Amino acid sequence: MDSSQLLKGVLDLAVLAVLDGQDSYGYDVVRRLREAGLDDVGDASVYGTLRRLFKAGALTSYVVASDEGPHRKYYGLNDVGRSLLSDSARTWTSFASTMDGLLKEVGAG
Repeated sequence: MDSSQLLKGVLDLAVLAVLDGQDSYGYDVVRRLREAGLDDVGDASVYGTLRRLFKAGALTSYVVASDEGPHRKYYGLNDVGRSLLSDSARTWTSFASTMDGLLKEVGAG
């Protein structure tokens, strides 16, 4: 099974979960996702997800000056984003539980 296809389906949830802990700029979100085990996540996919979630009203953004290069655009969850995270987490938990049950049946068969 191609894990990149699975990742596409849950990237919004993963990005929201990372931002729930603290506001972050794009590359930091990528780094944190990879550290969490999503090694195949692409920079462009994460940046596109951040822009889309911001445009949908789920994120706030602000710019912070950087001593190490260009200014960084930080993203954070707002009330819409927290609600989306909560709803998506419930959906994911239910889906994962269903899949776990199906896969246990396959193993027992």
